[in-house]
Amino acid sequence: MRVAVTGAYGYSGQYMAKRLLDQGHDVLTLTNSTRRSNPFGDKVKAEPFNFSNPVALEKTLRGVDVLINNYWVRFNMQPLFTHAGAVLHAKALFDAAKRAGVARIVQISITNPDRSSDLPYFSGKAEMEDHLRSIGLSYCILRPTVLFGKGDILINNIAWSLRYLPIFGIFGDGRYRLQPIYVDDLAEAAVLKAQELTNATIDAIGPETFRYRDMIEMIAAEIGVRPRIISLPPGLAYQMTRVIGWFVDDVVITREEIRGLMEERLYVKSSPLGTTKLSDWVHANHQRLGLNYTSEMARRLDRISQYRSN
Repeated sequence: MRVAVTGAYGYSGQYMAKRLLDQGHDVLTLTNSTRRSNPFGDKVKAEPFNFSNPVALEKTLRGVDVLINNYWVRFNMQPLFTHAGAVLHAKALFDAAKRAGVARIVQISITNPDRSSDLPYFSGKAEMEDHLRSIGLSYCILRPTVLFGKGDILINNIAWSLRYLPIFGIFGDGRYRLQPIYVDDLAEAAVLKAQELTNATIDAIGPETFRYRDMIEMIAAEIGVRPRIISLPPGLAYQMTRVIGWFVDDVVITREEIRGLMEERLYVKSSPLGTTKLSDWVHANHQRLGLNYTSEMARRLDRISQYRSN
């Protein structure tokens, strides 16, 4: 097949592109970072998104059999990127894919998307899903929770905080649940579903369910540190992350992400899709995990350097 993967130079997209190439498929990527260092050499051609030029975007997608869409933004950062803008861009991408004759779209969404939510991450993802279902193409929607694996941000930066900070603040009681999935398990599912025809919406969760505090304590034990882990009012804990963010020049976490976590939007009552356990992966990578901080903003603003593996 000829497969277009959005963000194949990025985190999850890179895993998907590698699996597609290993299976002998022809891969191109649509990206805002056409000058970024290409980890695949000449095997993956990069094309700009051209969201403002629908004709050019359609032309790029002609001859493509399947589109795997990772395109999204983690948080609003006016005026550089916003959830609302990402929704409009995704709709333009889906519409261009239909006009270009793309047969199927695999959309990477999020668990518990909700059009009525006041959390733009979850309402925006729901709006993207609805639009995809409305255009009449074959589709599969995969709904992952937290991703972990080589190159991740969240788990690595939790480990970094545990290594180097004297206190680790938990948002509230820390009893809310989440089900992290290994990034390559998600990539495997995306590539498999790209080759099917049936419309499907699937929760993409890992085999372990953690209480947030239990996950933090597991990571601390595996990397061999014993920081003081304390429960704090969410507002106070958020202000602490802002101070940390000032030192590392990054957005560590947002108020909306804290709410989504505490509302258990990263937990569903579904069978696991992934097979790799976070606890096993942390154990296998405990020596290097969290040695260096990984910056979301650096990745967003630096459109040339290849992603650094943590």
